[in-house]
Amino acid sequence: MNKEQSITMNRTLVVGALAAVAALVAAGGASAHAHVSPPVALAKMSQVYTLAVPTEKSIDTTQVELTVPTGFGIDSFLPTPPGWKRTVQQSGSGENTVIQKVTWSGGKVPPGDATGFSFLASPDSSKTYTFGVRQTYADGSVVDWSGAESSDTPAPTIEAKSSLGGGGSSSTLALIALIVGAIGVAVGILALLAGGKRSLA
Repeated sequence: MNKEQSITMNRTLVVGALAAVAALVAAGGASAHAHVSPPVALAKMSQVYTLAVPTEKSIDTTQVELTVPTGFGIDSFLPTPPGWKRTVQQSGSGENTVIQKVTWSGGKVPPGDATGFSFLASPDSSKTYTFGVRQTYADGSVVDWSGAESSDTPAPTIEAKSSLGGGGSSSTLALIALIVGAIGVAVGILALLAGGKRSLA
């Protein structure tokens, strides 16, 4: 395979990955459940993830709590949406710090809207990671997103893989991962902008 054919194949793989990610994001939005995106990622590679939580009741969401599964390492956070503050429960220190739980509170997500909380993380092995999410409403009621996939309150999951696709080069896989991460950043930025507009209204 010559260089031009290799470039063409890489572009095809990237376009295919983007299409797949777009379809998954659309499906996640249509389900109106709490979810973590991207739903498929490379193991042992750091990238941006976004937790999206919709307000399905007729009152505001006022707190979101994320329980991090073992082996899914959060390294840092993107800016928190306006009006929200973040508290972290962790063990260890320095390079050995393990983030176990993150709570966002103080903000409001109106009925019919959703907000996104983004962070840089890496799964340490190829498997399915299941997150625990607790959503608190203004009246004190709580929705615990920890059920089975077929339930009304399914737990968000991601599938970490050793490779994406059927045998692309490592540089191609890295490029796809970067694009998926960029989509996560875009989702986070859109959430920030939407929060800013609501706070100015």
